[in-house]
Amino acid sequence: MAFVLIGFMGAGKSTAATELAGALGTAALDSDRLLQERLGHTVAHEFELHGESAFRAKEEELVCELLDGAAAETVIALGGGSVLSERVRRALSPHVTVLLDVDPERAWERVRSAGIDRPLARDRDAFRALAAERSALYEELADAVLPGNGHGTATRAASALRSLSSSPSNTRLLWATSASGEYPVLVGRGLLSAPEGLAQIWPLDRASSRPFCVTDANVGPLYGERLGEMAATITTSPGEQSKTLASAEGVWHGLIEAGMTRADHVVALGGGVVGDLAGFCAATYQRGVPVVHVPTTLVAQVDSAYGGKTGVDLPEAKNYVGAYHQPAGVLVDPDALATLPAAELAAGWVEVLKTALIAGGELWESVSAGEPVGERTILACARTKLAVVAADERDAGRRQALNLGHTVGHAIESATGYGRYRHGEAVGLGLLAALRLSGQDELRAQVGALLAAHGLPVTLAASDATVERLMEAVARDKKRVGASVPFVLLTAPGDVQIGCEVGDDELRAALEELVR
Repeated sequence: MAFVLIGFMGAGKSTAATELAGALGTAALDSDRLLQERLGHTVAHEFELHGESAFRAKEEELVCELLDGAAAETVIALGGGSVLSERVRRALSPHVTVLLDVDPERAWERVRSAGIDRPLARDRDAFRALAAERSALYEELADAVLPGNGHGTATRAASALRSLSSSPSNTRLLWATSASGEYPVLVGRGLLSAPEGLAQIWPLDRASSRPFCVTDANVGPLYGERLGEMAATITTSPGEQSKTLASAEGVWHGLIEAGMTRADHVVALGGGVVGDLAGFCAATYQRGVPVVHVPTTLVAQVDSAYGGKTGVDLPEAKNYVGAYHQPAGVLVDPDALATLPAAELAAGWVEVLKTALIAGGELWESVSAGEPVGERTILACARTKLAVVAADERDAGRRQALNLGHTVGHAIESATGYGRYRHGEAVGLGLLAALRLSGQDELRAQVGALLAAHGLPVTLAASDATVERLMEAVARDKKRVGASVPFVLLTAPGDVQIGCEVGDDELRAALEELVR
């Protein structure tokens, strides 16, 4: 089984192959370089002599030779267009296929600065169009996705890639990056049903770091034993009402009593509440220990398990006390969603909807068409969030887009005592408010229909919270800077505006439309 690097021109496959082979102690092969040696001239000259079709036939022949004869753990970098061949795609099957993902603009700059004449990289617009055209194929083939950032990522991901080769066959790896750290995200059906497989891909060495599990009374009995032996398990009550400083203190005391040291790590087994609470406790226990997230709800699998935001609520406002603390790894088993009540699944789906509105494109098309959430959707949502966090870990700019719908949503949760509406239900109402403030009447109606189709509320009972109470709760939002709370608004799916000022009269009108 070889490690085969694919991706568009300028993704850095040749460099990454050399780095990965060095980390694994194996050989690195580059199909483009080997093909040029076989041809006796450059790819550009081959195009001029015989055209692209003839070039592709020769490329296919060489690549299939490499794949069919590859020794174990050999690293092979393929030319960007080699996977257009059905024969090549079949030959990839027994190997670990690794996509080097790169922004088309960055790829263009790399290709042009390299000074190498590439026949398909002579026109910028055509280059970008070709990258978009191939994107879905690359993603479909990939067992692992690494950012093509050229900063030694392949070296640091080598251990995770090696473990992937012995994991359950459908497991996929995403490599998350941020300013403060990197970590593997492993997604695969049945991960929690195969403890021996889970042991193969666990992101921390259990021989040197003992796992201490934090879970809740609903999830622990279902999945606790599937994680293998824990040094101790600390169980909290389920629900947002447990995301408090008092609960955090209980977890800290539990970790002390169980003898946890700074060499050990926390395992957050559960949904968004458990993840936020356990992550916060990990960030602060002895000034910080690693945390591995094992999300078991839809909201956690598509959103909250990634990105390092941790925290607890105060009665006055949601997530008011917290810390940024990137995980050491995230393990996602979509099969865990089968045990969720329908109402919890529906509420979690709102984060899918929010992510689709932010991402636009294929994800929005899929979600707006009402397609069911599967592993592909979970991966798309995770990749969207990880890309945002990689660019802006601490909400200085782009990451603020992830707050779409959350300003009013959090206000609804705090104003109703965190017990009346699930997080997703409140965020769904917040999305309707944000779209009204955005002036997107048609899109608001479409989103309202999607929410209703999932059995989610589209209005707020006046007996639950008054407009005035909601206005007060919005004013206390943790994102407030100076005299105003910045809103995230939407021009269209995929076109998000951050840091928007909203007048009190506009906000009041949007809330009055919700409260009935």
